[in-house]
Amino acid sequence: MPAVTPIRALQGRTESKADKGFDPRAASQETLGQSQLRQGQLRALGQGGQAPRSGEPVQLRAADEEAEVRALTRGTVQAAMEVLAGIRPVHQLARRLDPRCLAALQHRAALIRREITRTGNPALGRLHRNSVVRSVRICEVAEGTYEASAVVVDDVRARAVAIRLERSKQVWRVTELVIG
Repeated sequence: MPAVTPIRALQGRTESKADKGFDPRAASQETLGQSQLRQGQLRALGQGGQAPRSGEPVQLRAADEEAEVRALTRGTVQAAMEVLAGIRPVHQLARRLDPRCLAALQHRAALIRREITRTGNPALGRLHRNSVVRSVRICEVAEGTYEASAVVVDDVRARAVAIRLERSKQVWRVTELVIG
């Protein structure tokens, strides 16, 4: 029996593609229709719900931008805590952090690893383990610049993290990262 996701069940779709026979032309038509629908939705997000003129980039609404910044902050903080715990390589954050923040995070992770091997303290081994981002608060300080704070709880303690995100060339970059 094919697995049915709740969305497909709500749409009344109970047969899988394997049951019906797969037709690549129909699949490409369906994909094309979905991409046209997404493009239409993006155009509607332009200035005041009107379609933007050709050649203009689509501007995000403030609510969408805030949701994007909140999600980026949550992901970046979680990844940074995993770097400090030693379960994620720091180079995975290279595209999101500016070089100074990346170097500081790498240096802090190296100090933690060195202290763990030097002392052999089991409490240090639990530091930053099983970190969970509990909450994220954001504030727009200027156009294209947000500051955010997050509360992170791990096996040993709760800590605060502060972040500053700036938009450059339609890409968000973390320019400040302070982990308490």
